[in-house]
Amino acid sequence: MRNNRRDKSKGLLSALAMLMLACALLVPTTALALTTNKATARPNEDGGSGVIGGLDTRLTWEGTVEAGEEVSAVTLTLPDDGTFDDSSTKITVLEGLSRASVEGEAVASGSKLEVTFSEPITEGYLLRLEVEGMRFPSEGGDVVVGGTYVNQDGEQQLADSKPIATIANTPLQALVASLDEAAWVQVWNSNPFLGMFFKPQLLVTAFATLVPGWLLCLLIVVIAYPFAIVLGLIFALMKISKNRLLRLIAIVYVNVLRGTPLFLQIYIMFFGLPMMNINIDNNVLGVIVIAINASAYLAEIFRAGIQSIPQGQYEAASSLGMNYFQTMFDIILPQTIRRVIPTVTSDFITSYKDTSLLSSVGVMELMMFAKNLTSVSGNMTPYVAAAIFYLIVTLPLIKAVGYVEERIAHSERGGGPRPKGKTAKTSAAEAGVKLSELAVHAEALDDEHAYAPTLTPSFASEV
Repeated sequence: MRNNRRDKSKGLLSALAMLMLACALLVPTTALALTTNKATARPNEDGGSGVIGGLDTRLTWEGTVEAGEEVSAVTLTLPDDGTFDDSSTKITVLEGLSRASVEGEAVASGSKLEVTFSEPITEGYLLRLEVEGMRFPSEGGDVVVGGTYVNQDGEQQLADSKPIATIANTPLQALVASLDEAAWVQVWNSNPFLGMFFKPQLLVTAFATLVPGWLLCLLIVVIAYPFAIVLGLIFALMKISKNRLLRLIAIVYVNVLRGTPLFLQIYIMFFGLPMMNINIDNNVLGVIVIAINASAYLAEIFRAGIQSIPQGQYEAASSLGMNYFQTMFDIILPQTIRRVIPTVTSDFITSYKDTSLLSSVGVMELMMFAKNLTSVSGNMTPYVAAAIFYLIVTLPLIKAVGYVEERIAHSERGGGPRPKGKTAKTSAAEAGVKLSELAVHAEALDDEHAYAPTLTPSFASEV
């Protein structure tokens, strides 16, 4: 019995709740006389699409007067840090597509903007307020535009707009704003060439924006190049091998990669592999393409370096009982690496610059960031900033290559610091004495070897 009573009580309470909800829906609610349609802000980020707080921008607010209502004044409000001071307001009243001849007066006072109309705006009219030169709060975040309006019943609360996303005013943006106001910058930008390619505000913004892409460029080439060196060395050894098949494979590999554009190789890898259901991350695939392409050039560099070592080195190693691999890795390759360092460094610079081609397939490297920023700003300055980022790496490396080449050439000439206090004539005389001693020593060696058993290298059979 108790359970039945409880069930009946629950049923009655549920029915009562449903009845109260239905009554609430049927009771008419008080509608707003002025409905907020939207509130938007014009992007003020130099070279971007964001709205930065604390900088001048334009606020566009729209509202519609409802049926049977008349609105005589509107007041827009911002959070405390926002301001309408020094702003100008354009008032537009529309009936459909026709402009109504209604005038108004806007008075800015800190975070409030009061707009009064010469005559009340009646039902069905669209009110648009375009406030130029206002500023949102500098700390950024979602900003809501609220306020009040006055109708025949007095002052009423205006519905808040949808939040407007704003960006905090960083030191970088503060620097850009100071450049905007600088007189010399305005004179500089008035020149068509300077303003298009070297705009100071956009150059500062580009330096900060392009850093992630620049770091990705460095990461790709730094990871790819060790693999390229290993591959290049393998194919160089294959190309000088006595085995015809190995030589053929190396020749085809090197000639195909060196004879086709890197741009084409990128397209084949990035679009061909997905067609075979082979999906690899774009950044990883970029590393693979750069490594494979660079390995073909390094193979020729290493081959030329190995073949530049005199044949006598092989014969001397053979006389000491060293086999082919011991000779190659203990005697030949250390000298080869020393000789090819400048050329390898130059090829590294080329590979670093070639990472720019990856932007064509969506890799977010330096050129892709510069391209996006240029398309947004309509200015070529981001490309100039990208060029500076490339030069930051390439110029020191070019200088290092020149220094290394000079040191290698100097050491191969037997150069060294000349002893102080000696004239060129004295040094030449000493050099002549040394050459004479070497000639005598060589003759003595020839006499000894005339009676020594002949040593024949056996490298060909060991390859």
